[in-house]
Amino acid sequence: MNTHEKIKQQLADNPIILYMKGTPEAPSCGFSAKAAAAIKTTGVGFAYVDVLDSPLIMERLPEVSNWPTFPQLFVNGEIIGGCDIIEELLMSGGLATMLKEAAAEAEA
Repeated sequence: MNTHEKIKQQLADNPIILYMKGTPEAPSCGFSAKAAAAIKTTGVGFAYVDVLDSPLIMERLPEVSNWPTFPQLFVNGEIIGGCDIIEELLMSGGLATMLKEAAAEAEA
């Protein structure tokens, strides 16, 4: 399986996935820390990939998502955005709604 296929498989297998630098418990950059913290406040579980441990994914993901920076949040296989968009969605209440709906659909 090549890297592009691996990314597509991760997106298919995980309704909510954050590609970030580090882990939610030990982020390696401030933007990843803010994004993971925002998602955690919703109480919805999510998958993550530490792109620092996966350099090929870090290199190829921007080609898949058309998003140049990290972190990158995907919901139901679609790019939502990075830290600023995640925080804006959190403040508007849209993040919790979006994530809860995705989690509910995945369980159905």
